[in-house]
Amino acid sequence: MSSDGRTDAEMWDDRYRESDRIWSGSPNTVLVREVEGLEPGRALDLGCGEGADAVWLARRGWRVTATDISRVALERAAGHGVDAGVADRVDWQWHDLGESFPGGEYDLVSAQFLHSMGDLPREEILRRAAGAVAPGGVLLVVGHTGFPPWERNPDPSVHFPTTDEVLASLELPEGEWEVLLSGEHERVQNDPDGNPATRTDNALKVRRRG
Repeated sequence: MSSDGRTDAEMWDDRYRESDRIWSGSPNTVLVREVEGLEPGRALDLGCGEGADAVWLARRGWRVTATDISRVALERAAGHGVDAGVADRVDWQWHDLGESFPGGEYDLVSAQFLHSMGDLPREEILRRAAGAVAPGGVLLVVGHTGFPPWERNPDPSVHFPTTDEVLASLELPEGEWEVLLSGEHERVQNDPDGNPATRTDNALKVRRRG
């Protein structure tokens, strides 16, 4: 719940209503790089937004469950799925992940920039995400390492975890998982004025042993 009384879902709905498209419409680059070599199976996309990652996965043969807290975003994403011809391969589900979580097991669970303007029990959600990975499957967590360089008044109370911190918070049983990727990377993102700026993100990829 925000200071103005809105729920997290209402905050995100209002955010998406500000523009016909908030995100680039392209899949996240780390997802593309880390998933291209995987055999398509069942995928879970947490915080799918306008659906670019889910659509990309579906076009490559994955059967995708994609979830978001914003019904506005999900409606928009479903439209993109129809336009891409993959409507039958994506199940768009509304979830406030702090309260409910999709059922089933998945060969890929992707959490791309699962940050929120509101209260988000991120560690708890990511532990549930790990629990949804099938034997032999992969969990991919990508996040920011800090505020964007154009943020003038960053909240000092906000903590952006390292991949080591994310891995520790997952509380994975010893010997049952292997770390395939853990580290930081830079990317270029346009600021609100359209000028390119460099951001540093991080990525953790772990596989449940089959």
